Amino acid sequence: MKILNKYNTEEFLQDIEYENIQTVQEIIEEVKKDGDKAIIKYSKMYDKEPVENINAFEVSKEEIEEIVNNLDKDLYDAITYTVRSVEKFARAQMRTIQQMELKIGESSVLGQKVAPIEKVLCYAPGGNYPLPSSACMTIIPARVAGTREVILTSPNIKPETIAAAHLAGADRIFRLGGAQAISAFAYGTKTVPAVDKIVGPGNKYVTAAKKYVYGKVDIDFLAGPSEVLIIADESANPKLIAADILAQAEHDKDARAYLISTSRTLVDNVRDEAEKILETLETKEVAEYAYSQSIAIVVDDIREAIQLANRRAPEHVELQFEGAEEYKNKFRNFGTLFIGKNCAEVFGDYCSGTNHVLPTNKASRYRGGLSVFDFIRIQTYQTIDEKFAKELSKYSSILANAEGLMAHKLASDLRGQDGV
Repeated sequence: MKILNKYNTEEFLQDIEYENIQTVQEIIEEVKKDGDKAIIKYSKMYDKEPVENINAFEVSKEEIEEIVNNLDKDLYDAITYTVRSVEKFARAQMRTIQQMELKIGESSVLGQKVAPIEKVLCYAPGGNYPLPSSACMTIIPARVAGTREVILTSPNIKPETIAAAHLAGADRIFRLGGAQAISAFAYGTKTVPAVDKIVGPGNKYVTAAKKYVYGKVDIDFLAGPSEVLIIADESANPKLIAADILAQAEHDKDARAYLISTSRTLVDNVRDEAEKILETLETKEVAEYAYSQSIAIVVDDIREAIQLANRRAPEHVELQFEGAEEYKNKFRNFGTLFIGKNCAEVFGDYCSGTNHVLPTNKASRYRGGLSVFDFIRIQTYQTIDEKFAKELSKYSSILANAEGLMAHKLASDLRGQDGV
């Protein structure tokens, strides 16, 4: 872990540039043109477990049933616990969104209705590790929002991910991944259905593909490498912090962990603990590299730490310092916030109930994590009576004339006339 001077934080604050990968564009266009044939071609080129023919694209109902029936009981219990936790929070979110009507005058009404997006693809990564948790996090809020058809796809899909997708409520499960999967579900093929929105994390190729197809379909956001920022003082437990840092680092070599502390002694102790853990960590090859690229900064006080955190706008923020609860509203830009030593970031990854699909690379400046809000549309409507139409006609006509839109003005003026 690198230790930076608080006056030289450029590396800590720098953005990740999303690549316009030429290969991704070529894959997408070829899938648009050649459909299933191109999917098979690129699966053989890039997947660890390639799909050999169109019959292998989708996981059959019989296979799903067999996997779920034979799932390890402890894993079954953990997945169902996660499903309940995430669903409980998603339903609470859904209750905050209301259909409403605003009455104006005698009988004019302006209103809004809440409508779900009809068909959604949830992408769960399957490169370095199987991620059944990502299946839960993407499928459940879509299902709670009322999405008519929820599809899960994952490359090299493992039984635990299939089981999680089924238990979370997926209608269909595919074993496709990469840019070829994003293209297939954006544009549709003979075998793969086109969807209205694509959500979920992925590697840089999946991210580039989502960026390319945006507009044809909606997407959640462009997700960069995962990141955690821990703010701690001398009262914090260095072993807990070291474990949380390495939990982030083992995601992949591009993952990053950041530590901002008011205590240089704590920083040194965290480094010592991390090196001890790495000696026997099964995921050392990945975690050690990401850890070596991660950053610690020593500041004078918590106020400076908060300023840096708000500028960095990280995905996860952990607060491990005295009086943290009193400072939580000072943090403005983050994907999700963990307050106190008991709030392990991995609880949010798995089963506390909030969603782990979160904005990275400073995207928390303008949006929050994945939620039921990503799977609904607010649709407005209006009913205008004759009296209110005359009032609106007056002002609409003036505005139309100012804009030089004469048919607009005519349509407005006609509503202002008697007997029309």
